[in-house]
Amino acid sequence: MLTIIDYMAITTLQRGTEDHSPTDLGTAPTETDLEPRPHRRRPAQALRSLARGRAGDPAWVRPALLVLLAVTATLYLWDLGASGWANSFYSAAVQAGTKSWKAFFFGSSDSSNFITVDKPPAALWVMELSARIFGLSSWSILVPQALEGVAAVAVVYATVRRWSSAGAGLLAGAVMALTPVAALMFRYNNPDALLVLLLCGAAYATTRAIEKASTRWLILAFALVGLGFITKMMQAFLVVPALAGAYFLAAPTTLWRRARQLAAAGAAMIVSAGWWVVVVMAVPAADRPYIGGSQDNSLWNLIFGYNGVGRLTGNESGSVGGGTGTSGRWGPTGLTRLFGSEMGSQISWLLPAALLLLVVGLAMTWRRARTDRTRAALVLWGGWLVVTGLVFSLAQGIIHPYYTVALAPAIAAIVGIGTWALWSRRSALWARLAMGATVVATSVWSVVLLDRVPTWHPELRPVILAAGCLAALLLVFSSYIGHASRARVARYFALGVACVAVFAAPAAYTLATVTTPYSGAIPSAGPASASAAGGPGGGFGPGRAGQGGAGAQRGLPRGGQFSPGGTGTGHTATVPSFAGGAPSGFAAGGGPGGASERGSPGGNIGGLLNSSTPSKAITTALKADASKYTWVAAAVGSNESAGYQLASGEPVMAIGGFNGTDPAPSLAQFEKYVSEDKIHYFIASGGGFGGAPSGTSGTSDDASLITSWVESHFTAKTIGGVTVYNLTAGTR
Repeated sequence: MLTIIDYMAITTLQRGTEDHSPTDLGTAPTETDLEPRPHRRRPAQALRSLARGRAGDPAWVRPALLVLLAVTATLYLWDLGASGWANSFYSAAVQAGTKSWKAFFFGSSDSSNFITVDKPPAALWVMELSARIFGLSSWSILVPQALEGVAAVAVVYATVRRWSSAGAGLLAGAVMALTPVAALMFRYNNPDALLVLLLCGAAYATTRAIEKASTRWLILAFALVGLGFITKMMQAFLVVPALAGAYFLAAPTTLWRRARQLAAAGAAMIVSAGWWVVVVMAVPAADRPYIGGSQDNSLWNLIFGYNGVGRLTGNESGSVGGGTGTSGRWGPTGLTRLFGSEMGSQISWLLPAALLLLVVGLAMTWRRARTDRTRAALVLWGGWLVVTGLVFSLAQGIIHPYYTVALAPAIAAIVGIGTWALWSRRSALWARLAMGATVVATSVWSVVLLDRVPTWHPELRPVILAAGCLAALLLVFSSYIGHASRARVARYFALGVACVAVFAAPAAYTLATVTTPYSGAIPSAGPASASAAGGPGGGFGPGRAGQGGAGAQRGLPRGGQFSPGGTGTGHTATVPSFAGGAPSGFAAGGGPGGASERGSPGGNIGGLLNSSTPSKAITTALKADASKYTWVAAAVGSNESAGYQLASGEPVMAIGGFNGTDPAPSLAQFEKYVSEDKIHYFIASGGGFGGAPSGTSGTSDDASLITSWVESHFTAKTIGGVTVYNLTAGTR
């Protein structure tokens, strides 16, 4: 699938956009420009054309595009190995997929196929194929994510350029590339990278479909959304109203034909999304792994509960739940959530500009013909932004700040399209006033975000504010500077100054992101010092190597006590206030389940935020006679088990799945596995979301019963600072 999307982006850059893009910022494509080419070029010709550019392009277009993609690739590939396994939860699943095709298909956490991850496996498939080809390593896991980011920037450029201009496409691509949360997630191994690429491809295909009322392109668009479903389930469907609305509004065909085409596209989406679900549910439960994240070993429960409606209502069985009113367990909810301390610095740098340009653009095109393409583009990208943004803002279930990467393409496209629309009407005073207001609003908001971290590069704030004001003045009054040539120079100088005002802050945050190693389940973009002040990047932050040990979380005070709503010191972060108190299992002693720092005897035990970092002694013990056992160890929670599995290279059973709350296995099942000598060790540690042993309320009843049963029937011993129970040595 990734290969198809990449090829689509390349062929678009050399073929599709050549004939469908204006050669100047103020020129729109004509109907003749949009006629299909009489023949299709071969890939070798496409690559040569990509390097040369097309005959009608200004000389700067193709070099500028290649520079944009090269800079994006450099940002996203730079020192990827510094993050190690990144999110060990998914890295362990990648390792399992390289050892077992069954684990590959189902998305199992371990190669013995006890339980799956709590997401569908499409994103894992890309990483697992890379790891099978190049060997399992941090680079083989993370490089595909970075390349997906470069491809997403290329597709955004190509989509915007079709109906706007080369300059608009380049601006949109730059906004996308320099969004801090995009730089974070395209360098990380969460499913969001592939999801964003697939949705960008769907937007491009919808654009092509609207041009000629093409059923094939529309079906492709919705099929890509379906593939997004088996990447991150229901979140992929948030763009469907925008895609369908734009096509229904602007496609140049009859009302009933548009309705029939959308029905066919919907069927294609269901097939694309549902084939994997049907196959998994058709396999008897005894012949497949337990569906992680569900409470009844059912994909339906995972789809409509934990990864579905539960995210909106907060009623997520088996999760940590949500709140009510204006605050959920994962931060304050409301219309201003995207601008708040947790999400603001991740995505909102150009969000005010995008909203302003969206309103102005729709007002400009309100009275145009139904098939007007500028308005259709604004409906497509604006619908994406508004629907997804409202869901993220109001949802009371688990919504992490890094989810906002899904908004980056929409913000980037609206900024590119809106800027082009105003620039092409720059002779009108109202258009210049709108451009000036957009630049000032962006620079002021950048200063507000930067001011939340007063000690981080304070010199940026006055520079950005001064540049924004100067650019606005030049844009508004450039037409009154006497001679036309001087006015032209003033306008383009104003554009350069505006770029400084608009890009300086997010670019600085992006550079801080790409030079910071990250680990854990809930990473957060930006400089490490941001979270210490309780500002941007707050909430559960990333691990930063060398600060509290590699993999220490920015979301927890270094080696200190969990304090909801408090602030840490050094490279720590403000932890969000939890309605009703902190989730169970966050205790004194350094984080989830009382995890100690890496570097202490035996390394640290894991938890929700980080995996375990086992010592050499425990790793050696797990490897001993590993071939005799189905699982070399069992531990509560997937993150706890992931570290031991990655270190030993052998399957480790994750009791209770990611949170430690899934009812798998039952005590009876676990006893049966032990009686059959399928499990060598039980590792007594934090595990899961507060999965402390001996009945901590954060774990499932099954996990607590299993822990108690092991403690009462087997003798504990310490290996490398970790308490383990040898389940094959006989009961006490």
